[in-house]
Amino acid sequence: MSARGPGPAGRGAEPIDSIALADRVAEVASDRKAIDIRVLDLRGIVGYTDFFVICSGNSERQTKAIHDAVYQALKDEQGLLPRRSEGSGESRWILLDYLDCVVHIFTPDAREFYRLEHLWGEAPARSVG
Repeated sequence: MSARGPGPAGRGAEPIDSIALADRVAEVASDRKAIDIRVLDLRGIVGYTDFFVICSGNSERQTKAIHDAVYQALKDEQGLLPRRSEGSGESRWILLDYLDCVVHIFTPDAREFYRLEHLWGEAPARSVG
């Protein structure tokens, strides 16, 4: 899969592939001091996405800041907007669905409660940052 968008300011940038998209999300999250950043490779496991990027912020305020930074970076650099976004109001678990890459930003308590990494234990995963 590859994410497609009009590119920055409509200049028609090359589409970003799913690996580069997941890496860029992880990089932006790291820049915003996200903790425990994990990239799960779901290619060949599910049909609806290639990667999950899962990370945590220390507070609801920080999870919202991570969300805002990822959203803005992908919009400005690639012209990408998420197909779906959920949870930014409460900011305990924020989801950004970029089709090829689904971003999950948790507070530590919510991450422990939902345990996504355990649900997808068979998926190859790597830590970032």
